[in-house]
Amino acid sequence: MIKKGMRRQIVLHYILVVFVALLLVEVIFLLAIRTYYYDSVYSKITTHISTAEEFLKYEISGERSPNQLQKVLDFFSMDYTELEVLSTSGDILTSSTGFQPDRTITTSDVPEAVGGSIGRWVGRQAGTNESVMAVSKLIQVSSRDKYVIRYLTSMERIDKDLLNLTLASIGIGAAVMVIVVLFSFGLANSIVKPLNNITAVSAQMAKGRFTARIKGNYRYEIGDLASTLNYMADEIIRSNQIKDDFISSISHELRTPLTSIKGWSETLISGGYDPEETKLGMGIISKESDRLIGLVEEILDFSKLQQNEMKLSIVLMDIKVVLQETILNIWAKAEKKRIHLVLECEDTIYIKGDPNRLKQVFLNLVDNAVKFSPEDSSIVLSAQRLSASEMAVIVRDSGIGISEAHLSRVRDRFFQVDALNGGTGLGLAISQQIVELHNGKLEMDSELGKGTQVTVILPLTEERPTAPALPENGYE
Repeated sequence: MIKKGMRRQIVLHYILVVFVALLLVEVIFLLAIRTYYYDSVYSKITTHISTAEEFLKYEISGERSPNQLQKVLDFFSMDYTELEVLSTSGDILTSSTGFQPDRTITTSDVPEAVGGSIGRWVGRQAGTNESVMAVSKLIQVSSRDKYVIRYLTSMERIDKDLLNLTLASIGIGAAVMVIVVLFSFGLANSIVKPLNNITAVSAQMAKGRFTARIKGNYRYEIGDLASTLNYMADEIIRSNQIKDDFISSISHELRTPLTSIKGWSETLISGGYDPEETKLGMGIISKESDRLIGLVEEILDFSKLQQNEMKLSIVLMDIKVVLQETILNIWAKAEKKRIHLVLECEDTIYIKGDPNRLKQVFLNLVDNAVKFSPEDSSIVLSAQRLSASEMAVIVRDSGIGISEAHLSRVRDRFFQVDALNGGTGLGLAISQQIVELHNGKLEMDSELGKGTQVTVILPLTEERPTAPALPENGYE
């Protein structure tokens, strides 16, 4: 007995489907053969009746004669078939066997013949219980005399042949079912064995052994499943590695400012420093505190985005004003590397968005451009209409660029092209999600050694400010 499971279900369902199909085919085949044989007998008798009737018209005169019934027997007699001549009421008048039993035929073929058609009846002969077919036809012998001729033929030989054919069909069907059972076991094993292997490897993965792999060249959906699980394990390993790198990186990022803050705090507490040194120390503490706040806020923003908890304050805004503020915020950092910031923007391009969040996006993009651009270079920040429904903000630099291998992953969370430059690896991931919350797209195009271009595509709005004048920050 097969134990419960997919193998058992496949075998049973396959056997059931084939068995039902085979049963239907055999039943239809046997019924068709039986109908063919029975119809052949019926057709032969009716053809003989038609032929005999043609001769009867010329051989028997219109007058009644003593040997009239005998002539009917002679004309309509048929080998291996009993012929009975009946009255229209079903009484037997004579028969080809010479016996004239005093009885009335009550089978359905006689009323059908009297009604004008050729009657047919198949059943068991009374007394002998023999399988027979009766075919009856009303004939006009003279202007006054009508008889029902009734042929009675045994169907025992045909039924025996049909029985043998049935037994042969059952034997063939049984042989087919044996082959089907063997084939179904093979089919079930070809499906279940790979699944058992996949299940075993998946159990190892569930225990944290992500180096385990599903081996075997499986085809179709099972092959796709195996490839997907192997790919999932690779991605988990990669994600874990990125997470570990992130923890290491963020630990370093947090330790550096904390070390500076702690060192200068202890130094200032000890006292004995002039105002200039004290001012320098307090400046470093303030700067490193801001850096810590920035790191923590970046992590919090990413957490909110992952949990769909970030809320946008959507207002009608002029994108040019946001870009101007972005340049002002990043100008000091660019000035240290003698990088020239260029703003190219039409006079007014209005969109609906959260100015603070979009400013966060543009600051991140320009900050990255400054970070990876050489000294005495330029960064262009431009805004332009693409169509009646879209506009684009483009950040273009001539920095070190990004390799093709890294370009597809640079927007992944925790991923850093150059870990030595610091950061959490969350900036671009956060920026992309903020842009998507504005129903926009963030696209990147870069070539190693030639620079990078980042394009933020946002939907335009037809609305315009209704107030007499915009506030100084350019937002409503």
